[in-house]
Amino acid sequence: MGLMKVFSGSEVLAIALQERLEEAGVETVKKDNIQSARLGGFGQTDLAIEIFIQETDFAKANPVIEEFRMSL
Repeated sequence: MGLMKVFSGSEVLAIALQERLEEAGVETVKKDNIQSARLGGFGQTDLAIEIFIQETDFAKANPVIEEFRMSL
């Protein structure tokens, strides 16, 4: 299967969600667009961090993601 994006936003919120997902046993991949943009010589601030999970883990991750969204 492939990866699916479950979050785009600030680094602080991305780290919080990533920790919750990993505590629930869901492996995550974090894409840092701030670092990529900086290394490429230009800047980007909107939706800077993205969190991805395996599509097969969505059923396990969805309750964690929904709880996280409700707590914002």
